[in-house]
Amino acid sequence: MTGKKRSESPTALGLDPLALEYSASVSYDWALYPFDVKASIAHARMLGKQGIIPEEDARAIMRGLEEIEGEIEAQAFEFREDLEDIHLNIEMRLREKIGDAGARLHTARSRNDQVATDMRMFVKSACSLVVDGLSVVQGKLLDLAEANMGVVMPGYTHLQRAQPVLLAHHLMAYYEMLGRDIERFSACFVMADVMPLGAGALAGVPYPIDRAAVAAELDFSGISRNSIDAVSDRDFVVDFQYASAMTMMHISRMAEELVLWSGEEFGFVRMPRSLTTGSSIMPQKRNPDMAELARGRTGRVYGHLMGALTMLKSLPLAYNRDLQEDKPALFDTVSVLTSTLEILAAMLAGLEFDHTKMEAAAAGGYALATDLADHLVRKGVPFRDAHQAVAELVQYAEGQGKMLSELTLGEYHRFSAMFDRTVLGIDARKSIESRSVPGGTATQRVRAAIKEARKELKGRSS
Repeated sequence: MTGKKRSESPTALGLDPLALEYSASVSYDWALYPFDVKASIAHARMLGKQGIIPEEDARAIMRGLEEIEGEIEAQAFEFREDLEDIHLNIEMRLREKIGDAGARLHTARSRNDQVATDMRMFVKSACSLVVDGLSVVQGKLLDLAEANMGVVMPGYTHLQRAQPVLLAHHLMAYYEMLGRDIERFSACFVMADVMPLGAGALAGVPYPIDRAAVAAELDFSGISRNSIDAVSDRDFVVDFQYASAMTMMHISRMAEELVLWSGEEFGFVRMPRSLTTGSSIMPQKRNPDMAELARGRTGRVYGHLMGALTMLKSLPLAYNRDLQEDKPALFDTVSVLTSTLEILAAMLAGLEFDHTKMEAAAAGGYALATDLADHLVRKGVPFRDAHQAVAELVQYAEGQGKMLSELTLGEYHRFSAMFDRTVLGIDARKSIESRSVPGGTATQRVRAAIKEARKELKGRSS
């Protein structure tokens, strides 16, 4: 990990070494250091301005914290497990650097409101990072949709061929899913955008602090309204875990289709060779491992969501040490999700669709059956009667070993006299273009959807 060196120093907290090893969190909460430093600088600045500590001490504290951040980034900082967590590690190093002035930093705050503030800053940063990653993937989906605009494929229900659709329309379904994920992370950002610093251990602090000034410096939109809730609330962590689980579910669905489509039974797509792996004994194979790993890691993120909910379900107010356990799972979720978005974007950029196979699959079978029923409805036949007639027609065709395109008008008439010669001209493309309703698969509707999506993406990045 960045900036981490292990220390075997004896405990400075008077704890049994076994208890210290069990309770220490610096092995993972070191990741909070940028937020801890920034929040501590804002706190020190406020303490000096309010006259709570001497201004010269506040300036020394801020300089020292900036130097410590540089040490961590240069991997020159010794993380001591006997100092338990990142907060105490930084504070003790500050005292080593600037002397007694460093001991004033913790005036008017507790580790309870300190860690809650750091965590909220971390989650806000993670939300922004994930939204950026989701936007990149959405852009790749739009590129694919535009590059394959005219390609026809079978749409599926129950993994059975259902009706012809444009490949671009199918890809845009995933664009919509990821758009909802962006909305969830944006909402999570808002939920996390409340500063708890100033709540103290749980009851507030007896100093004339300026919470609004600290919140403004740390880019928080508001401050917490109840000190007890401020230090014990981790709803925003659960919100992030839930949004992440939903996003991984959507990615897993996409990965599943890519795994299926890249197999010989479908043969719809070729994965980028650089993102597939060979078999240890079968030279001919290229395995879609990246898609499979994305699918598999979804379960890991689901587990973190359930872990967060379970950790919180029986906690009395206010702070309890159980809350330390929100971090490893949260950090892992961020790592899994951001890396998965990165690999997914690379995978989408390298996909090659086999247009011939996709169009042949859309033309085969009985995917136009609904269009035949609609043909009868336009002739005045009630839909349920039309549905029954076409169901019997399809059963007959299956028995004869014929595709719908191979039936004669006479054979159609066995099932309804309302069929006319135009039924013989129904094909996949006509089926697609007939569905020109808002949100439908007709070419003009899909083009309009892509255009609107491009505008949406551009607006988000500006």
